[in-house]
Amino acid sequence: MTRLILASQSPARTKLLSHAGIRHEILVSDVDEDAVQARYGVTDPHDTALLLARAKAEAVASLPEAEGALVLGCDSVFEFDGEAHGKPYTADVAKERMLRMSGAMGVLHTGHWLVDCRDTEPDDDADAESGSDTGTGTGATLGSVTSAEVHFMDMSVDEIDAYIATGEPLQCAGSFTIDGYGGAFIRKVDGDPHTVVGLSISTLRALLGQARVGITELWTGGAIDPAEVRAE
Repeated sequence: MTRLILASQSPARTKLLSHAGIRHEILVSDVDEDAVQARYGVTDPHDTALLLARAKAEAVASLPEAEGALVLGCDSVFEFDGEAHGKPYTADVAKERMLRMSGAMGVLHTGHWLVDCRDTEPDDDADAESGSDTGTGTGATLGSVTSAEVHFMDMSVDEIDAYIATGEPLQCAGSFTIDGYGGAFIRKVDGDPHTVVGLSISTLRALLGQARVGITELWTGGAIDPAEVRAE
């Protein structure tokens, strides 16, 4: 059975995969994002998203638990006025950003990096005993960035303060979400909306295809029932 490991502790990403019926495990990487950026000196938001996604995927791929699996790392960076915005962490930073974002537009870049940790060379003796071919891996290590424009509605100071008080924007790239309280302030998204959540399902499908894995191989048959979504 094909295994996919998500190298992320983001509840939004795992929820997205679960709702899409994609079987996966979670193994969190211990990557110091500031150290990675300092080492490579990447300042472009697009490249930063890909660099951090790769660092997370490769860190998890090096662990014994990842043997025989496909590992996916993701990272999101919000670009606004030519600057890269990660997680604000503090209320003051979040408020300063959101006051500038009110009524404006930014670009959310989500980097994806896939590492194929499956065996690439069959073990003839083992295969003869098991009757199977274990050399199904490609050895692939590849990535892609998906970007989407996010257009914000005008936000009052009271609304911004109330939103920050929920705690939601403090741990989100760009200080907002689309699948939570923050959705009230987003007028439209030009591009894949899953990108704004932090993981593009269509990009994942393309990366899996390059590793010779069909996304349907990961379907659990347990994707969320559309009727349940409507009921919610």
